[in-house]
Amino acid sequence: MESLLIGVAALACPVGMGAMMWFMAKGVRRDEPDPEVPVAPPLEQLREEHQRLGEQIERLQGDRTATPS
Repeated sequence: MESLLIGVAALACPVGMGAMMWFMAKGVRRDEPDPEVPVAPPLEQLREEHQRLGEQIERLQGDRTATPS
């Protein structure tokens, strides 16, 4: 009987640690994306914004060269 208690006591720590690791990992393995991580916009939207900003830069540079200093 004493050897059984020693065996249970010796296995209690590793089994408990394994159970805790399993429960903690279960929470991390969700298939849902993390709400704190921003999702990148679609490539086409980025290209449109790039073109719009390029046109705005050209317009502003044209305004600056047209204005005498």
